[in-house]
Amino acid sequence: MNFEKFFIEAKRLEVKLDLPNERSETPNLLSNEALFHLPLLAMIILMMSKGTKKPRSIELGQVVGDCIERTLAGFKGSSQHIGWSANLRIRTIKALSFLELADLVHVDQNAKLITATEKGKKVIALATNGDGNLATTLGVVERNYRDMAREQQLRLQAI
Repeated sequence: MNFEKFFIEAKRLEVKLDLPNERSETPNLLSNEALFHLPLLAMIILMMSKGTKKPRSIELGQVVGDCIERTLAGFKGSSQHIGWSANLRIRTIKALSFLELADLVHVDQNAKLITATEKGKKVIALATNGDGNLATTLGVVERNYRDMAREQQLRLQAI
């Protein structure tokens, strides 16, 4: 069948295709499942725990949420405040538990500080080598976490 006969036959048979509307009312945003993906959260925690300013386990969900808001373009300037999300906090604790079981981080029981182990530092070094999206994103996470720590220190000095 040639091209013209195809359309003549389709019109005769009254063939109709129901296609989804291309212009959706809601933009395509990351779902909670994609955003709160445990490997991503684990890499963010590992990146933060390798630096000089160690995150505290009691405020980890809030800090990870703030880092995500600053790092991912979809959350910059938004009023969602995902650091307060219960789902994020639960998944962050699951990611931290995984990192502890895999001996990638150590949580000091007294100070509640999370520190990357040598094995964890090797893993994060492998992830940050190269030019890929993961390496770039983790670099931005690291910079944002350092900026947040400096901002907190400046606020404390102003008091």
